[in-house]
Amino acid sequence: MEAQVFIQAEDAEGSWTLLSLLASVVMVFGGALPYIPQYQEIQRSSNTEGFSTRVCLVLLVANILRIFFIGKQFEVTLLLQSVVMILTMFAMLHLCCSVHSSNRVSTKQHRLTLDVRYFWKWSAFEDYLLFCLGFAALCAVLTLLLLDSAVFVEALGSLAVTFEAMLAVPQLLQNLQNRCTRGMVKMVLLWTVGDAFKTAYFVMNDSPAQFWVCGSVQILLDAAILLQVLLYGRDGRAKLG
Repeated sequence: MEAQVFIQAEDAEGSWTLLSLLASVVMVFGGALPYIPQYQEIQRSSNTEGFSTRVCLVLLVANILRIFFIGKQFEVTLLLQSVVMILTMFAMLHLCCSVHSSNRVSTKQHRLTLDVRYFWKWSAFEDYLLFCLGFAALCAVLTLLLLDSAVFVEALGSLAVTFEAMLAVPQLLQNLQNRCTRGMVKMVLLWTVGDAFKTAYFVMNDSPAQFWVCGSVQILLDAAILLQVLLYGRDGRAKLG
């Protein structure tokens, strides 16, 4: 009898380990999935109007800051998630730059300079890379100098998740300006599912409070964009009619 109970306990533990591993894999790669349909849509239409590249700015800054948030011991899963998300955002920026370059009528280009009017509106993908490398180097220097400061570490973590929580704001504002959500439906639905899963994961794994607060805010913003999809989609159909 005791042997049977022991075997059942081992089976249960093995099942939990497998589920935990699957959850970690979903966490690492799940954040990138919503951008696949958006990437395909931009590639198909050669039009970036429905996608705000400032989403890339927010996510790149947030994930670079998160990588340097090493004062608290959070899971390697979250570190890998940040690396995957950074690579995904570079892929989106590279595509947007390629599309802009092929559609550009004027020969004038905007490069990385101190002119704030063209910040994050650069023509060359290399400028986005240089900016991110410079920002990462600055974060590295500050972290090395202030690593022993608990206030700095907490501020760094809070800043990282604040940026991430604001992820949907540029897209929300662009939708409001354009009154259009073309190609957004799949991406936003995947955002919502992913953010709900991510928030539950943070709570269940006792991650720092900053992480699940960020997830909760993101779910609210996802809901706001879904309302825009319903509203502007209906307006678009009315115009077509």
